[in-house]
Formats: sequence, C-alpha cells, structure tokens
Amino acid sequence: MSHGPRATPGHHPSRAADPDVEGVATRGDVRIAWAVYGDHHDASVPTVVLVPTWSIVPSRFWKLQVGYLARHFRVVTFDGRGSGASSRPAGAAAYTDTEYAADLLAVLDATSTDAPVLVTLSCGAAWAVHHAARHPSRVRGIVAIAPSCGLDVATPGRDEVPWDRPLDTTHGWAKYNKHYWLGGGYDDFVDFFFRRMFPEPHSTKQIEDCVGWAHEITPSVLADTTAGRLGCDGAVCESIVPLTRDVTCPVLVVHGSDDRIRPLAFGERLAELTRGSLVVLDGAGHGPPARDPVKTNHLIRSFVERVAGPSGAPRVEGPVVIPSASSVGSAVDADRSRTGPADDGRAAPTRVAGAGAADALVRRTWTRARNRRRRVLYLSSPIGLGHAQRDVAIAAALRERRPDLEIDWLAQHPVTRVLAQHGERVHPASAWLRNESGHVEHEAGEHDLHAFQAIRHMDEILVHNFMVFSDVVEGGDYDLVVGDEAWDVDYFLHENPELKRFAFAWMTDFVGWLPMPDGGAHEAALTADYNAEMIEQRARFARVRDRSVFVGSPDDVVDQPFGPDLPSIRSWTAANFSFAGYVTGFDPAAAAVEAPAVRAELGVGPDERLCVVTVGGSGVGVPMLRRVLDAVPTARALAPDLRFVVVAGPRIDPASLPAPEGATVLGYVPDLYRLSAACDVAVVQGGLTTCMELTALRKPFVYVPLRHHFEQTFHVRSRLDRYEAGRHLPYEEAIDPDGLAEAIAKEASREVAYRPVETDGAARAADLLADLV
Repeated sequence: MSHGPRATPGHHPSRAADPDVEGVATRGDVRIAWAVYGDHHDASVPTVVLVPTWSIVPSRFWKLQVGYLARHFRVVTFDGRGSGASSRPAGAAAYTDTEYAADLLAVLDATSTDAPVLVTLSCGAAWAVHHAARHPSRVRGIVAIAPSCGLDVATPGRDEVPWDRPLDTTHGWAKYNKHYWLGGGYDDFVDFFFRRMFPEPHSTKQIEDCVGWAHEITPSVLADTTAGRLGCDGAVCESIVPLTRDVTCPVLVVHGSDDRIRPLAFGERLAELTRGSLVVLDGAGHGPPARDPVKTNHLIRSFVERVAGPSGAPRVEGPVVIPSASSVGSAVDADRSRTGPADDGRAAPTRVAGAGAADALVRRTWTRARNRRRRVLYLSSPIGLGHAQRDVAIAAALRERRPDLEIDWLAQHPVTRVLAQHGERVHPASAWLRNESGHVEHEAGEHDLHAFQAIRHMDEILVHNFMVFSDVVEGGDYDLVVGDEAWDVDYFLHENPELKRFAFAWMTDFVGWLPMPDGGAHEAALTADYNAEMIEQRARFARVRDRSVFVGSPDDVVDQPFGPDLPSIRSWTAANFSFAGYVTGFDPAAAAVEAPAVRAELGVGPDERLCVVTVGGSGVGVPMLRRVLDAVPTARALAPDLRFVVVAGPRIDPASLPAPEGATVLGYVPDLYRLSAACDVAVVQGGLTTCMELTALRKPFVYVPLRHHFEQTFHVRSRLDRYEAGRHLPYEEAIDPDGLAEAIAKEASREVAYRPVETDGAARAADLLADLV
C-alpha cells in the first residue's frame, strides 16, 4: 500500500538536487518515506535506487550522489525503517533483513519502478541480495559498496565481542554493545564508530555529518535495528550466502582496503558468491560515497550504463542564452540547449534531415589538433561580483596576447549578469550548476556569515558542481582551465589527479582558513586540519596546478601560521604562488574623468556630497542596508549636504527597502566602480573588491565586515590596514543609528592618503596565464 505521490514544492538552496516527487509506501503500520529525483519522463532512462543502510544514518547519506546521478538517470531514495522520515516500529522482529527487503519492493511499487539498478552501502547489500534472489525480474544490477552483513567472513577483534551481553569494559569494539548504548554510552559509541568508518585523514566533515544523523534516532531504536539484523531478541537472522546462488543480475562490489568496519574480505566474498566484479579502493575506508564521492559517482554511472543502457539526456532547467564574444543575446541552438555539451565538447550534434524522420542523420565534427583554436574554460566564483569583474578584465588582457583564443565560462548568477554585460560566452552546462550564492544567503544571519562553516556546509553543492565540470571537460578539448576561487575544482582535482587533462591555473586573493575567536579550540583545530590537507595536497600533487596566482602582492598575505606546527601563511604563499598585484578591472583615472557625468545623471548638485552604500553581489547585506537607511536622517542632520545612493545589487529587490528623504535606492548597477568614482564617501560591507575599488579611487569609506566572516575579519582588514585605507566599524556599533551616522559624517570630511593600488594587475595575470595556452 502507498500514499499517493505528491509534487515537491520549492527549492532548497543548500541541496544538490530537489526531489521531483515524494511519497510514502506503507506496509502494515510502517510508513517508508521515499523521493524521486531526475524524473526524465522517459521510460528508457534507467532508474537507480539508492538503498538505505543501517538506520544510524538516513538516506541523506547519499547526498553527494543524488545530484550527479539525477542528471543522468532517474533516482529513487528512501529512508529505511528506523531512520529519517520513516516509521520507527518497536522490537527486533521489525528490523530483519527480510523486512527491509520487503520495504524495498514496496517502494519500487509505489514509485512505479520496474527493474532498477540497486546501489547499496554496508548492510544494504544484504537487502539487495534478498530482493534480487526473490524478485530477479525486478532488478537490473547491484552496486554493493563496502558490504558488511550476512556473509561467512570473520572480522577479527570485533566478532568475539558480544553485542547483547553486559561487558566490564568499554574499550574498542566493546562500545558496540546494546547495554552500553542504553546505559549512557551512546555518544561515545557513535564517535568511535564513525571515526573507524572514516579512517582517512581530514575526514572531519564526514564524521560530523554522520554523528549528527546518528542523533536523529534514539539508542533504543538503534538497538532494535541491530538485534533484528543479528537475530537477537526473538528476531530471525538469515545468511545471504545461500541466496547469492539465485542472484542472476550483474554485480559490482566496491570495497576499501582500509575498511575498519568490515575488512576487504567481505567484498571479495560477495563478489565471489555473486559471480560479480570487484573494485578495490586502495586506502579507502567504509564510506566511499562520502569520502571519495567523485570516484564513487563515476563507478556507479559506468556500471549503470553498462547493464541498463545509456543515461538520459541531462536536463537544463530553463532556456540557456549564450552571448557571443561580440554580441549579447544570441541563443544557443535548441538541440544543445536541451542536451548540454556534445560528446566531443566542440560542437553540438547537427541533425541532417533526409526523406523522413527515419532518415535523420546525427553528424559530429572532430577537428585535428593543429587546426583547433586555443580554448579556455574560465570559472569565476559566484559569491559576490568582485571575481567576475577582475576575471573579465584578465580575459580581455589574455585575448590581447592570444588573439585566436576561445573562452567559455562555466558560471552562475550573479556572475552571468556581468558576463552578459560584456558579451562573454557562457557554457550551456552552466544551467546544471547549483547556486553557491543561494547557499551562502541561506547560511547567513543578521550581518552574520560564518564563512568557513558555510563552505563546509556547501559540500554537496561543491561535489555536484565539480561533477558538472568533470562532464564538461571530459570531451571539451580545453587547453587551459582557470579557476578563480573555484574551490570545488581545485580540491577534487587534487583528490582525483587522474582527471586532469588540461593546464590548470588557480587564482585567489587570500590563502588560509582562519578560526574566529569565539569558535574556540574546536574551530581552530578544524581550520588547521583544512589548511594541513591543502598543504599536503600541494606537496604531493604539485602538477595539478600549472600556475597558482595570488591577486595581490606578497605583503598582502596575512602573516599568521596555518595552524600549530604548520608554516607561516605568508612564507608558504610566497614559495608557492606567483603574484599578479591587485586587479581592479578598470582604469581609476578614466573613471575619475567620467565622475562628473555620473553625478549629473544622479541629480547630485555641485554643492552636495554623495554617499554610496553597497553590500556586494549576494543577498546577505539586507540588514546592513536597512541599518544605513535608518541612519540617513541623523547623518543628514549632521551633514545636510549629504545625498545617499543605496545599491541593492543583483540579488536584493530594491522595492523591499525604504527610501527616506535624501536617499535613492537602486537595483543592480553595472560597472559599480563608476558610481564609486563619483562618490565623496561610501559605506560598504567589507568585501575585498569594493574596498579595494574605493582605495584605488582614493575615496573615504566606512566598512562593516560581516560577523564571523574570517576573510573579511582577517584577510581583508589586514590588506586595508597595509594600504591605510577605510574606517573599520564593527556591526555592533553600526546598529546604533547615531553612531553610524557620526562615522559616515566624520569619514566624509577626511582627507585620505592611501598607498597607491597597482593598475597593471590584469595584464600581469594574463602574462602568467598566456604561456599555458
């Protein structure tokens, strides 16, 4: 029995995919919550079912697989009984392997799924074997990752420790004990278990996620699920060894050589019994879908396409317009818009009509290497607009050095807004990307963005977007990839260096994760661990980056350690980066010449002073804009000649903001630097780009860094201090309208004496890139 499916409204800004439909399958009193992703509305597209595992984690464990697989297949997930949104029946008998296998069949029926490929983790393999043996026509294949249950294989050090009897020790696997869980030791066990599950260095996020999920259920429920699997408390446990003889579908077993939950022998045995194939992930633990998601995703896709046919055409949601390099607004051809990049990455397939539809011919073109134009794929961070402005300037300078250059941009909003303005060509696969700015806005509080944690919490979006990138470059024949703070690409290329088939240039304006003081020792340990991983990656795989470009000068790098027993950030960066100087993306002298005309367009009189207020390209700055608007009357009382122009930017509705007398609220303003050049004073959020624009233009400004934003708090402020630029104002002081108004009025009257900002940064950056293409 099932409750009818329901369409899933809305969009979750921090998820790699949103379900197309959700529902509940019911067996007796047990409700099993399921979701379908990537419904291609094409019966020929294979379905992948991501089978639940032990109820200590819900189906969210598959978060790094869902987005990628749903672009290629129809994907079904469901929470196993005892976890997530599914029921938690009482008693061990409710959690036997046969009950889980029956739930799987019920979900297939409820989702109108005929014969899917089943992908399992750990004990989920036993349920897939039960299903495949009893319903061979309802399965196309099985991918069993780290199988762990129902096999005649020993686990030394674990098997001899009883689960259901009280013990006089809590050391090691003695923590895996019913009485310890129910007697107050559950938290200790959970920490122990997941540290063993992820033995790979730098697995803090994976452990943190799983520990969090483990606390969504109670120790008693987990005890029931374990008793059911082990055959305790009246439950009947059935070995899967005899059942494997009846498994007739193809089977792929994936197992880590360093699995400390169940050894590699479990995977070898299941592959032997099912006449399947085995892929050993050398050095991997028990959680490859979370710790090695790129490799796992590629293995799953390859297997599904082998046993169930090719994937469906990847969907692009909404029309994709790709401006040419010379004109904005030309649309990509309909075939490419629908299917994404062609296999060879160079041209979409062309349909040549014959006498009828049956005679249609699909033609592709392959170009000999020496006849190809130089090609660059450019990735510009979508968090704000500063990266886009400098990257467009660098791209223009690079074209001057390589006139035959083709540049494609893999980009998101609001970067695409800037690219359209400059007539740049956006790759159609950009429509597959999940928006990072939306996630950041979702993470933010009132002028508060814990930037380090926001990046950590963006893991599934980063994996998803890297998989888009991987598909694009797989056949794109790009000579060079430029990643301006494209964190996903840089990290996962170092984790999967075999995927690099192009020159790669990394660009950034800061180096080093730094902890906020109120994060204490825990956050300090996390940032140090992230820094250590990056340092180790660079030492082992220096070849991944052909150029590391720092946007600034050596003295712009903070002079702090990466962490305990780690090198100085400044000295390490000096040894590992080339320095382009700062890239403004505009000519300050030319902007100054245009300033009177801009002031006239705004209606600013010769006896008035203009205050520009801007908070960058994301939607995080709404509270700050409101605080400044609240302070306008007091500021104008202190300085009656002040006029305010407040720029909402591309992701804030200007109509949502009040406009007091003496203030004008604008939406997105192209080439914001022209407005900055026309101002007499500015109030900004604390992002590097806007602050450095004002510094280059020699304008007085007040900057209010986002709380808990380590980059604005440490990296940006350190650089501004070096330039002797701007007035720092903590948000705690900015919330007082009188104090904020006084700071604006004082800054408006200040004579500035900033250090000069480089004006040749774009050219220097282009010189560093030109020899790579």
